[in-house]
Amino acid sequence: MTRYFLRRFATMAVTLLAISVLIFVVIKLPPGDFLTMRIQELMAEGDSAAAAKADFLRRAYGLDLPGWQQYLSWIGLWPRAGAYSGLLQGNFGWSFEYDLPVIDVVGDALGATLIVNLAALVFIHLLAIPLAVFTAVRRRGIVAEAITFLAYLGLATPSFLLALILLFYLNRWFGISIGGLVDPDLADAPFSLEKLGSITVHLIVPIVVIALASTAAMIRRMKANLLDELHKPYAVTARAKGLGPTRALLKYPFRMVLNPFVADIGNMLPGLISGSVLVSLVLSLPTVGPILVQALRMQDQYLAGFILLFVAVLTVVGMLIADLVLALIDPRIRFGK
Repeated sequence: MTRYFLRRFATMAVTLLAISVLIFVVIKLPPGDFLTMRIQELMAEGDSAAAAKADFLRRAYGLDLPGWQQYLSWIGLWPRAGAYSGLLQGNFGWSFEYDLPVIDVVGDALGATLIVNLAALVFIHLLAIPLAVFTAVRRRGIVAEAITFLAYLGLATPSFLLALILLFYLNRWFGISIGGLVDPDLADAPFSLEKLGSITVHLIVPIVVIALASTAAMIRRMKANLLDELHKPYAVTARAKGLGPTRALLKYPFRMVLNPFVADIGNMLPGLISGSVLVSLVLSLPTVGPILVQALRMQDQYLAGFILLFVAVLTVVGMLIADLVLALIDPRIRFGK
């Protein structure tokens, strides 16, 4: 198991390096950069002092260097201003638009993003797995048909449209404050049970909206896989030997269909983050989605690069965790068969 972990960890490191190169190339594809455009604007306005400061930052952060040197400087493998200071050294860069270190711009948003999307991930599995099992076992019942119909609706409903509907009607009918992650009156208050309750209430709508499509998709896929396994010879034999229906289901077919869904954990979390950008804009959630959109629009390369790399890290770490869990529950993977 240790050798398997080390092998997967080495693969993860190489993958992250390749992803960082792709991220940097994509960010640098549009011509120019934030400071170059800013210098041109300031010179046109006649503000030579501010333009000189912007030009100083441009040279200090190596934006006048060739692209490959800029990348190595960003990573921390090329000296900048006589010292190595990049991602490997814990320096995530400078946001030129906000005129702040990147970590100060996204610090609170990273925590909010993880809270919202991890809660959505838990919600998906807690809701989808029992409903999928129920609809597979009771597939001809009225309740199962209703769940299947609702799953189709969940797949077909755009998340931003559902967010707008809930934003309007929950506030109109129930007076629930929608938007943000806490009531404005408690935003600057110290942590308390009242603030925790406010956060919990505000999380309900974002979690439902973000997780709806993924929940519906998981119900459909797991139901189809279970129906395929329930009629295989080993499942029929288990029931013929007198094994109870519930135990026969959970011990054999259910375990067989778990592998692809455990493997999906690595892809699901970053997918939720990227898919929740519009929802975050609609619901005014303080996540990294709106910040990323603005950073890409303004060519704030260090800010955009860090956020994209953060999502990439979540992807590869999630896939590593999924692989380790698969190795634990399926010996064939652990022994490389």
